[in-house]
Amino acid sequence: MYRSVATTATRGGLAMDSGDSIVTLDQVPRWSDAEFRSSYENEDNAFPNSYFPDPLTSSSGDGSIGNGMLSRFPVDHEINLKIYLWRGNPWNLEVDAVVNSTNENLDEAHSSTGLHAAAGPCLAEECATLGGCRTGMAKVTNAYDLPARWGCSLRVIHTVGPKYAVKYHTAAENALSHCYRSCLELLIENKLQSIAMGCIYTEAKNYPREPAAHVAIRTVRRFLEKQKDKITAVVFCTATASDTEIYKRLLPLYFPRDEHEEEVAISKLPADVGDENGETIIDERKIRIKPLPNVKKSAPKPPRAPVDLPVSDVGLVRRNSSYLDSYLDPAFMSLIKDPDQRRKEQWEKTAQAQGGWNCAKMLGFGDLGGPPLSAAEEYSLHSRYLAKANSLNLSEIAEMKIVYRGGVDSEGRPVMVVVGAHFLLRCLDLERFVLYVVKEFEPLIQKPYSIVYLHSAASLQMRPDLGWMRRLQQMLGRKHQRNLHAIYILHPTFGLKAAIFALQLFVDSVCIKLLEIELQVWKKVVYVDRLLQLFRYVPREQLTIPDFVFQHDLEVNGGKGLIVDPRTKYVYHRP
Repeated sequence: MYRSVATTATRGGLAMDSGDSIVTLDQVPRWSDAEFRSSYENEDNAFPNSYFPDPLTSSSGDGSIGNGMLSRFPVDHEINLKIYLWRGNPWNLEVDAVVNSTNENLDEAHSSTGLHAAAGPCLAEECATLGGCRTGMAKVTNAYDLPARWGCSLRVIHTVGPKYAVKYHTAAENALSHCYRSCLELLIENKLQSIAMGCIYTEAKNYPREPAAHVAIRTVRRFLEKQKDKITAVVFCTATASDTEIYKRLLPLYFPRDEHEEEVAISKLPADVGDENGETIIDERKIRIKPLPNVKKSAPKPPRAPVDLPVSDVGLVRRNSSYLDSYLDPAFMSLIKDPDQRRKEQWEKTAQAQGGWNCAKMLGFGDLGGPPLSAAEEYSLHSRYLAKANSLNLSEIAEMKIVYRGGVDSEGRPVMVVVGAHFLLRCLDLERFVLYVVKEFEPLIQKPYSIVYLHSAASLQMRPDLGWMRRLQQMLGRKHQRNLHAIYILHPTFGLKAAIFALQLFVDSVCIKLLEIELQVWKKVVYVDRLLQLFRYVPREQLTIPDFVFQHDLEVNGGKGLIVDPRTKYVYHRP
C-alpha cells in the first residue's frame, strides 16, 4: 500500500525530507521530545544564535520573570504531544490532509511548489470545478497521485492567504488566522485527524515571515484548546532554514513544555496575541454594553392569581399578560424599535409641530410636509441613487433633452439647462428621470454652478408639484444647495411666480423653520422675461436653445427690440 520508507536526515534534532519518500509521524520528533531541547546547542552554522536570539534566554539582571502574571498560554502536555515540526514537502508525510497555499482561482501556477506535479492533472481538473476560493477561506479536494496517499483518506485542503500592506496590518493578520482555522475546521468536518500545514504566507504577497509565524502558531494553539479531542497531529512544515529557525524560536512561546518556558513566555510574547480564536483584537469594534442613563427602575408588579380558563383562551391570556410590562423598559424599547416605525413617528411629530395642516398643499403646491433629512440621511440617499444611476443605461432620458449641460455663465460657472416644455409627464418614467438628473448633476455640484430653466410654453404641459421638487433636492444633497449660485427662469408665468413666492414666504415663516435649509434654494431664483436679459447672465454662445423658445420670446414680447436670425438663432437689438 505504501512505498518503502527511506531514512530521514536530521539537522539539529529536526527531521528532514531526504527525497520523494513517505515518512511516518513516528519518524518525526514531537515538539515535546528531547531532540528539540538540545537543538539550541546544535544550531546550523548558517544561522547562529546571535542572529536568531533564543526567546528562552532571559536578559541579565532580569529577576522578575513573569511578575506573578498569569500565562496566556499555559503548559498543556496533551496539546504538545500533537505538535510536530518538519522541514520538507507536506505530502511526503503520512497524514490525513495536507494544506496547499494558492490564490483565489486555485491556479496550479500559484499553488505550493511541486504539489500539482506530484498529484497529477486530476487535481487541477477538480480545482477548476470549485468556483475559486475567497481570501481567508478553504476548500477540500482529493489527493490523487500524491506519494503520501494513505489508503483513500488523504485530502488536499486549499486556502488563500492575504496580501500584506502595513496600512491594513490588522486585516491581513485576521485573514491569515482565518486561513489556518478554516483548514482545521475542514479537517474535522471531513472526519480526518492529522494535518500537515506549510507556510500559507508567501513572498509574492509581501507578508513578513516572523509576524505570520506568530499568527499561525497561536491560531493552531487556540483551536487545539477547543478541539484537541478530535485532532491527533498538526505538523508545521517549513521549506527553508530561516522558516525552520523562526518556528523553533516561537513554538516555546505558544506551546511551552515546562514551567520555565511558560514563565519566560510571559515576558517574551507580543502584547497582542489575539482573542480566543487567535484573531487580533480591535478595541474600537468591541460592543460596549452600558446601563441606560437616568432610567428609573420600577418595582415589578406582583403576579395575579391564576384563573382557570378554557384551553382556547390560554393563548390569549399569555399574549396579553400584564406582568411582562415590568420587564419592558420604555427607554430600552425605544432603542430596538423598528426603524420604519421611528420614521413614521418622526413625521407625525413634525406634522403636529406645523399646526396639523400643510399650507402648501392647501394652496395646491404639493405636499411639503414631513421632516427634513439630516446630512447623513441626505448623503446616504444621494449615494444610493448615484450608484444605481451609474449602473443603468438612461439614454432614452438623455434623448428627450429635458436636462443637458450648457457652457459657463458670465463669471465662468458651469451651467445646467432645463427645458420645461420637454417635460412630458405622461410619457416620462419619473424614477428613471430622477436617476438621470442625479447622474448629470453630480459633476457640477462639486463647485459653484448655475441653472437656466426655460419655462417657455411649459405651462401647457402637466408638471410635478413642488413637493416632488423638494424630494428631488433631497436626493441631490446639501452640496447642491450650497454650491448653487442662481436659478435663471426664462419666461416665468404668474402661476410659477406665485408658487415660488409662497415658498419664499414659507422659508421665513416660523411654522416650517425646519425646512429652511432645503427651501433656501428658492431664494436664489432670478426671473428673466426676455432672452436678451438672459444673455447678460449667460452668454449666447454658451447656450443651446430650442427653436420654439425663440418663437415664444417673439410672441410674448411682440418682437419689440429683437431680431432673430433664423439661421444662427442669434438675437440682436432692432436699429
